[in-house]
Amino acid sequence: MKLNLKKNFLLIAGLFFLNFTIQAQSTVPAANVVLKKAVTDAGNQNKKVLLIFHASWCGWCHRMDAALNDEVCKKFFDDNFVIEHITVMESKGKENLENAGGKAMMEKYNGRGMGLPYWVVLDKDAKLLYDSQEKVTMADGTVKGQNIGCPATEKEVEKFIAILKKTTSLTASQLAIIAKRFRQSESK
Repeated sequence: MKLNLKKNFLLIAGLFFLNFTIQAQSTVPAANVVLKKAVTDAGNQNKKVLLIFHASWCGWCHRMDAALNDEVCKKFFDDNFVIEHITVMESKGKENLENAGGKAMMEKYNGRGMGLPYWVVLDKDAKLLYDSQEKVTMADGTVKGQNIGCPATEKEVEKFIAILKKTTSLTASQLAIIAKRFRQSESK
């Protein structure tokens, strides 16, 4: 009887520990933790940070990731950027996928009301260099930002390529490959 009690105790303790371990591993890190690691890695690797705010339901976010990871241009991005994602604005029932503090971080980097994907290029100190906004001068003279999201139209891709020219040492031929790949996103 004493042996069975000991076995049951060990079994219950083991299951509790396993459950605790699984829950700890599935916890989504806070946005500031993701950013801190990204800027540390960028500093160590002499790269910039490409921080992408996205959500699981966002089709354009998936197109952005597909373009960044396409074999024709993945190396160009990997050589120049530490790429990280911050999950925000998830649909009801999937809020557990969000990085805590992600929405506030997106707003800090001028992303309030911009939609997804919203991305920023940061230096190794987390200083904002560029964001995915196209500045538009309104009829009344005010300037309003409009998110290009996943660059796909000719104008959006031109803006993206201009940012890459300013933040990387990519060659004209490499930038042309990237431009061609992102233009394909419009029709997918």
